[in-house]
Amino acid sequence: MATIADWVGAACLVAGALLGLAAAIGVLRFPDPLSRMHAATKPQVLGVLLLLLGIALRLRSRTDLGMILLVAVFQLATAPVAAQMIGRAAYRSGRLDRDLLDADELADRGPAGST
Repeated sequence: MATIADWVGAACLVAGALLGLAAAIGVLRFPDPLSRMHAATKPQVLGVLLLLLGIALRLRSRTDLGMILLVAVFQLATAPVAAQMIGRAAYRSGRLDRDLLDADELADRGPAGST
């Protein structure tokens, strides 16, 4: 049974590393801040969670699992907030192409969403 967990853990580590690589390439290659924001948060968070799962399957001790759980919770709590702040800063500074937006809920709040 431990051998199966090790193989599944290794697969999670490889998948998480590939998602992290995809996120890094997306941040470098995408043209606008909103696309970069998605590349920096969505695959990166899933990649980190897969890495943590792979590590948890490999280590299997209570203290290690507790620490891994804390890292996962903090990652899930901070990544969406960071993405929101990046998107809001890009909107306020006018560094995004408004033609790419499907809906602009902040347009009625004044110039460049002044609130």
